[in-house]
Amino acid sequence: MLSYDELTPPERRLWGGFPEGRFVDLRTGLPEDDRVAEGGGWGPERTIRAAVIAALLLGAHTAQPGAVACLRLAGARISGHLDLAGAQIAHALWLEDCWFEESVDLLGASTQTLVIRGSRVPGIEAYSARVEGTFDLRYSVVESLASSPFNHVSTALSLSDARVTGGMLLDGAEISAPGGWAVAAGGLVMEGGVTCRGGFVARGEVRLLGAQLPGGLFMQGAQLVSPGPRGTALALDNAVGSTLDLSDGFTANGTVRLRGARVSDGVTFEGAFLHGPSDDRGPSLAAPLMQGVDFDLTLARSPSGSVDLRGAQVTSLHDSERSWPDVVELDGFVYGSVKVDEGGERREAVGWRDSVARRVAWIRRSPGYNPQPYEQLASWYRKAGHDDDARRVLLAKQRHRRRTLPWAARVWGHLLDATVGYGYRPWLAGVWLLALTVLGTLSFGAHSPSPVKQGEGAPFQPLVYTLDLVIPVGGLGQRTAWYWPHDSLQWLAYLLIAFGWVLTTAVIAGVTRALQKN
Repeated sequence: MLSYDELTPPERRLWGGFPEGRFVDLRTGLPEDDRVAEGGGWGPERTIRAAVIAALLLGAHTAQPGAVACLRLAGARISGHLDLAGAQIAHALWLEDCWFEESVDLLGASTQTLVIRGSRVPGIEAYSARVEGTFDLRYSVVESLASSPFNHVSTALSLSDARVTGGMLLDGAEISAPGGWAVAAGGLVMEGGVTCRGGFVARGEVRLLGAQLPGGLFMQGAQLVSPGPRGTALALDNAVGSTLDLSDGFTANGTVRLRGARVSDGVTFEGAFLHGPSDDRGPSLAAPLMQGVDFDLTLARSPSGSVDLRGAQVTSLHDSERSWPDVVELDGFVYGSVKVDEGGERREAVGWRDSVARRVAWIRRSPGYNPQPYEQLASWYRKAGHDDDARRVLLAKQRHRRRTLPWAARVWGHLLDATVGYGYRPWLAGVWLLALTVLGTLSFGAHSPSPVKQGEGAPFQPLVYTLDLVIPVGGLGQRTAWYWPHDSLQWLAYLLIAFGWVLTTAVIAGVTRALQKN
């Protein structure tokens, strides 16, 4: 137990100020002497032992009646290990511009508002901690722990299974665990918002697996400059939150993972840079099974790696020409509407010139053939009242599918495409029939056929004879009454009969397919 006689002059100032919550400022006021990065050189006049801070927070000096005890300290070098593991702390802790010699241990602790602002800390262990208030690390530099009993990789800020009733403020902070986990916060429950703005930098993976963030996550302009051991910059798998704002210059030099994340409002990457892993072996954005309302992917630059949206569901998709890389996984992706960013304006994507061709090209960026992206796009066009565009999409689907079929099926597919457009262009059959009718009429009209039986049958009519050949059902009496002594015309008659059967079969097959799909 510490005694008052053992305290140094700056420690006595802190001791005396604690019961009244008095602010103890050890800074000199000279910028060159108060740089926190050089705090290791501060002398005894600015040094406070971590044991003294722990003793005060744990009740070594009682509060004064009518005052709120609070430990408020600035400009100090804190020597030794601040060990508050398992502690029940009833007082707020406010440390500003301090330099920590060793890490801070809040493992399983329960504390009030915790502020470590503008300071340098070699690691914070807060696994399963409870903070009744705000956790403020703004403008601090937090470096990786030498070791952690709960993580197998180096970690700078450990908040796994922690609970914070207020918000967490990381604006302007620099959290570093290169090749490890900058933030390990799986299972974190953050009742307020998490802000990582104003120059926030993370070196190592920011890991928020299964976190509950009802107040949202705001990382506008954040820089995730070094991925974790698996090339991941930000992991929000199965997280639940109101808003994910990764915009305004947000930069990730690694994969952003949103697998199974559920966002009740919006997910925005407006003006963001998604560079993906440096080895180009992983996706820039992996968001399979994600659920959200507004999904804004109007990036500042096209992602360097792939985008995976398989099984994701959003109400509204916002994109631009810079949104999509060369490879996009879209199988199972469901959206209610699509808006495009063109010239600084956002409009519904339907009705734009070449909009269908651009959307089909977007789907074609998916490896292999999957029918669902085409059907989803066609469904959206139909809901928007653009049935013709929906049919164009479904025709593109059949043409893509044809590439995966055996050669015989591909030949039949080409025939269906050329004749009736797989049933989505039935007017093509009329064009073919008209062309064949004109050809037959002109060819047969230039010559005289021979009657099968002299003096019997109707007079020869080239147009009626041609129609009798190309229409395979029923008969008009001309085909059985006349024949051609010229082999060339007789072969033309056979070809017209064959084309008639093929066209009729193609029409029936194509229209049946169209009716089934529509």
